[in-house]
Parts: sequence; structure tokens; C-alpha cells
Amino acid sequence: MTDVETVEDFYGVYLLCCLNPKYKGRTYIGYTVDPNRRIKQHNKGKKFGGAWKTSNKGPWSMVMIIHGFPNDISALRFEWAWQHPHSSRRLKHVSKKKYNEKNFDFCIRVLSEMLRVGPWCRLPLNIRWLNPDFVTDFPALKSPPLHMPICHGSVVSKKIDKRIPSENKETTCSLSNICDICQTPISEKDMKCINNNCDAKMHVLCLSNVFLKPGEYVPVEGACPKCHQTVLWGDIVRKYKGCYNTVDVKINLDNANEFYSSDSD
Repeated sequence: MTDVETVEDFYGVYLLCCLNPKYKGRTYIGYTVDPNRRIKQHNKGKKFGGAWKTSNKGPWSMVMIIHGFPNDISALRFEWAWQHPHSSRRLKHVSKKKYNEKNFDFCIRVLSEMLRVGPWCRLPLNIRWLNPDFVTDFPALKSPPLHMPICHGSVVSKKIDKRIPSENKETTCSLSNICDICQTPISEKDMKCINNNCDAKMHVLCLSNVFLKPGEYVPVEGACPKCHQTVLWGDIVRKYKGCYNTVDVKINLDNANEFYSSDSD
């Protein structure tokens, strides 16, 4: 895929590489909701919103970005762990940077490990190469999970206006809105199937219980009970903000804390 792709509700963690021969080999990892605006800020310098670590060292190229995070907190935790792999308890198994290892190669090696451990291995992430000159293969036997596509080409973020006109708002809970799983009333805060051709309506917890498989604390994927289309739980979370908070409290909380606690704890 080489065309520009528009992504709604964009949360991304990117990797910059320095193109300035004086600072050749330097890299920078950051978070953004608008990659095109962010790279301009980095190249303009700190006075224009760029980071002090990249200021006056450009030009920089945003060579890749990981996106598909359900919210900013999830993306920021990913950013912190990628920046500080040896301080993250989830990445204790990653060996330190070798003496002759390039910064870029080390970043890719760390990324390959991050995408294969929880909670990130369960998210519907996209690995997107933005600069074809830097495209490289992941280390042997360390490829991303099959549900994470590796894309090529530019991306544009798009904000969504989620305000509902008052004349179109449904009542908070009415007998005409029934959960297709438990057959009890459902509110407008709950979810519909993300398949636009399906009219299924479900409570968040009801659907999560359908998706959960033995040994899982948080769903990964499952099939809609009505249209039977397979969807990723992370895609549902991205569309219906707040799902993580509900599941975090009510589904095996004692065992699931590891998935949601901060790396810096």
C-alpha cells in the first residue's frame, strides 16, 4: 500500500532518523496525534514546538510510526517503554545495545520484542513505514503478530466529531434497545457491532465474555454473535471509548492488573 491513508482517532508512536551528516545515526522516539504536523515541528526546532533533543540537528525523517492505540495513555506508555527498554519490567529480557549496533537497528530490535509481549501484542496496531529508504525486516523469528499489518506510505490523521445532535439522541435506556446477548435493556453508552451492515447491540461486558478464551484476562478477538464477523477487541475499544475502563474493573481485575499498570511503577 503506497497511497496516503486517512486514519480517524489517530494515536501514534514514531521513530525519527537524523539525515544531517554531522549527527548521522541519531534517532528519536516520540508520540503524536498528527504525524505530518509533528515532523515539521521537529525540523523547525524547539521554538516551533519541536523537541530539544532534535532541535538544530535536522533535517529529520519520520521513518516509521506505530498506530492503532485505543487512547493517548496507551500510546504514551508504549512510547516510554520504547525509549527506556531497560527500565520497563516487560522488557527485562531484551539485551542491552551492543557496542557496534546502530541506534536504528537497536530501536527495531526493541520494537520487535515489544510487539510480541502483553499488553501490546493484543492491540490492533499497524506498523507503518513512512520512508522507503529505511525499510528493514524484523529480526528472524521476531515478526509482529499476524493481526498487525505492516503498511507502507503516508498517513493523515482525522479528528471525529462525536457530538450527537439532540434531536437524534436516544433515551438512555428503553425497552426497544435490548442486548442481543443477555436480553436486558441496553443504554446508548453501550455498543453496536462495528460491522456497519449489522444491527446487533450488546453490553460491553457481555461481548467481552463471549470473546474471552480460556487463559485470557483480556479478549483479543472474536465473532459478533449476530453477523459472525471476526473483529479485534482493540478495534472495538478504539471505536467505543471507555471500554478499557469497564473491563479493567470487572474482568478478573486481580490478574489483569499487569496488563494495565504503568511501566514506571
